[in-house]
Amino acid sequence: MKYLVTGASGFIGFYLCKELLEDSNNLVVGIDNMNDYYDVSLKENRLKILKEYPNFTFYKVDISDNRKLLKIFEKGKFDVVINLAAQAGVRYSIDHPDCYINSNVLGFYNILEACRKYPVKKLLFASSSSVYGNNKKIPYKTTDMVDTPVSLYAATKKSNELMAYSYSNLYNIPVVGLRFFTVYGPMGRPDMAYYLFTKRIMNDEQIRVFNNGDMYRDFTYIDDAIDGIMALVSIEIPSDQNGVKYKIYNIGNNNPVKISKFIEILENLIGKKAKKEFLPMQDGDVYKTYADIGELTKDTGFEPQTPIEEGLEKFVKWYKKYYK
Repeated sequence: MKYLVTGASGFIGFYLCKELLEDSNNLVVGIDNMNDYYDVSLKENRLKILKEYPNFTFYKVDISDNRKLLKIFEKGKFDVVINLAAQAGVRYSIDHPDCYINSNVLGFYNILEACRKYPVKKLLFASSSSVYGNNKKIPYKTTDMVDTPVSLYAATKKSNELMAYSYSNLYNIPVVGLRFFTVYGPMGRPDMAYYLFTKRIMNDEQIRVFNNGDMYRDFTYIDDAIDGIMALVSIEIPSDQNGVKYKIYNIGNNNPVKISKFIEILENLIGKKAKKEFLPMQDGDVYKTYADIGELTKDTGFEPQTPIEEGLEKFVKWYKKYYK
């Protein structure tokens, strides 16, 4: 099988490429623009590991560059495309909206157009749990209404789902949308709370705790997220009531953790108490995320395997080793 993974040096993209490359029969092409939204050296270190595989090829390309993207598709003749390239982060979208339109809307349109011009067997793309907004009904089901995004980031992800459905309908492209719920783990994203908290607690710096720690997140360990994606790569995409081969799945742990409890677990693993600055809820944040993974389990047999204590222990061990 020939795979294209966009955002290949990103957190989820790196682990997915690594999993695909373990099968020497697979050929994997990775692309990434290597932007400086967070520490580029971490992306470079992920990429260095991937380049050790003989069945991996990398191109430094931005998905908003349609001309370069089409050349890669023309040459690659891909069976499966997995689009993980995106400008991430809820809070960053408030101050840098143009980055999100350029990457998440224009860039994703270019991916869809490339899949139309150079047909693929399947397209998977990253959506986000943020599309649920302040949905009061929990756990979040993929059949819930998601028409009230509370951040531009969430709005761009919802737009991706709508665009992908239209292309699936018009051009018969089998499509899977992946609504990720707070994926964490070793070599993760330094802008995320678990990473920032670990760094600041170790350095005796203050951590910012929003809504007094009274928020819940459905933390998903990276290995579980990859298992979910790989399961969906393997299955036949079911058609909806209109005959369109398009389906959205939640990729989550199905077990929300209160942020105050999450900080307590980190403190115990690090062996230090956190210095806390309590702040009100931030614009664009939601109170609780909670994934209903019933559809994913029914269609693939997927079950998350990693409790938060075990996942954070693995992260803290990696962090101490990586940063010495």
